[in-house]
Amino acid sequence: MRILVSGAGMAGLAAGINLGVTGNDVTIVERADHLRVNGSPVDVRGDALDAARSMNVLDQIHARRVTMTERSQFIDADGTVVAELPVSEISDSEDDIEIPREDLAHVLHGALTPTTSLVFGESIAHLHDDGAGVDVAFASGRQDRFDLVVGADGMHSLTRRLTFGPEGDYLKHLGFYVALTDLPAQRGGDRESSFLNWPGHLIGIARYHDTALGVLNFRSDWIDYDYRDLDAQRRILLDAFAGHDEWRVPEILDAVRNDPELYFDSVSQIHLPTWHKGRVVLVGDAAHCASNLSGRGASLAITGTWLLAQALHKHQGDLETAFDEYETNQRPYATRAQDSAGPGGDLIMPATQQALDARNERLRAMTRG
Repeated sequence: MRILVSGAGMAGLAAGINLGVTGNDVTIVERADHLRVNGSPVDVRGDALDAARSMNVLDQIHARRVTMTERSQFIDADGTVVAELPVSEISDSEDDIEIPREDLAHVLHGALTPTTSLVFGESIAHLHDDGAGVDVAFASGRQDRFDLVVGADGMHSLTRRLTFGPEGDYLKHLGFYVALTDLPAQRGGDRESSFLNWPGHLIGIARYHDTALGVLNFRSDWIDYDYRDLDAQRRILLDAFAGHDEWRVPEILDAVRNDPELYFDSVSQIHLPTWHKGRVVLVGDAAHCASNLSGRGASLAITGTWLLAQALHKHQGDLETAFDEYETNQRPYATRAQDSAGPGGDLIMPATQQALDARNERLRAMTRG
């Protein structure tokens, strides 16, 4: 089949590998002009490890393992450690692998088959599914026809909007916002990741290799803004953390003001009753975003695309049966990940001082034990 994949994030690259290796002619289009690799490390865990092994990338993933989250600590306004984060709080198994986002992207990109092409600076503008195929008009003006379109374009998926309707119909806001900003490289010295809390807020520095990221999280009801407006994102963040000059907060906020690739978004989930319609199917965050609080987004992308490719290969030409099988097999993983997100928010940014003190005491007790 000729398959179009929209998006070259983890789900899109994994789809390119899994659909390519089963004999399809795959084209991936990515709106950006490069691989988008900014962000904190991600986890590959559970059955995603087996899927990665079947994709022949597990050894490469393991070789790039980091321990950023395992070395995370909570501090007070003076930078004194008040609690450490036990591995048991963040990991299901000692087999889980934490890997820098950019490393995973490059591993997956390097594993694309010769029958898979990646086109940067291109995106879908319009889809027309006539039952026998999908006519695609691209933002560049080019037109083409495919047997199948895979939406792997994230929580704000254009493919989903064109096929299923407005994002607001399927988005569930969890009451948090998250931002990441680049800080000057850290060579030598402290390798711990340190985070400062006050009620409903977390700000800190995540470190791995020679990389340092400013991390900002805060609790808030839904904020109506254009998620493509970088200046609006900066204003929201600076307002949320205004009035604080403890520790290294001013340094992190200065980075927010000057970072041209600042990442900012709501912590939200996508809930759809089905992930396919006609010859269009969704994978990864486009289908079932669980939010970064679940720690399972990359794993869902890997398992989901592997399951989709296996179902399509098994039911040659019978798309409806293949899609149903993919959803039946992937839905439990997505549901578990979505259900796990709530406790994550309470762990990293308790809503009240009382809850914050209780969190720190609980973690200290676990460390002593």
